[in-house]
Amino acid sequence: MSGQITLLEQTIAAARAEDRAALIAYLPAGFPTVDGGIAAVRAALDGGADIVEVGLPHSDPVLDGPVIQTADDIALKNGVRIADVLRTVREAHAATGKPVLVMTYWNPVDRYGAERFATELAEAGGAGCILPDLPVEESEAWRKAAEQQGLATVFVVAPSSRDERLARITAAGSGFVYAASLMGVTGTRASVGEQAAGLVRRTRDTTELPVCVGLGVSNAAQAAEVASFADGVIVGSAFVKRLLDHRDDEAAGLAAVRALAAELAEGVRKRG
Repeated sequence: MSGQITLLEQTIAAARAEDRAALIAYLPAGFPTVDGGIAAVRAALDGGADIVEVGLPHSDPVLDGPVIQTADDIALKNGVRIADVLRTVREAHAATGKPVLVMTYWNPVDRYGAERFATELAEAGGAGCILPDLPVEESEAWRKAAEQQGLATVFVVAPSSRDERLARITAAGSGFVYAASLMGVTGTRASVGEQAAGLVRRTRDTTELPVCVGLGVSNAAQAAEVASFADGVIVGSAFVKRLLDHRDDEAAGLAAVRALAAELAEGVRKRG
């Protein structure tokens, strides 16, 4: 099986044709368990998410705030492996037919082998990889392997990125551009802020790729705000928090994830 970059592109384009933003959910693999994580990803997709990012838990997640760090710690203590991440992608995509990406720091992929990881991710039905800490200047080997396997390479841009840097990053990426709405780590916030809209405008000046915004969105109103200027709305910590809040009741946690996805899906259709 080749990777599903085309499905990813078509999904974002279909949302745009409906005059709305795509809803992209993030959930880490292996949390609260491997099977529980797969069920959570499916719940998010069944609830209304168009696309899911499956996180590869990491011991030093520099972009992730305390909520996702807590989930990663639980997954790692339970012994989650790359094979479990790939299984999560495989089962979620097979069950829903929707695009599933992996979000990971570069070190685990580098140690596993870029070509091996790209090949196995494509075989699992993955749509691509988001690599927040991989410098564009050091990404050629990965990008070549990903392109050969039909996978998107999604890079992250931030408000601090200068225009010249934005152009260099977006020229190297594929699938979409992940725009971090503000400086700092992931987490829910009271306001997404004006920085995000400005960053999206500057990014669009450099590329035809869709621009999707993450960091800080946690409810339908914020999703609608971001949907008014972005091609996609990325939500992570709010989903993970639902599972953390129901750690003793898996069914309730899955119901909460599904309900949040439905609420956010309604939000991205209101477009601010």
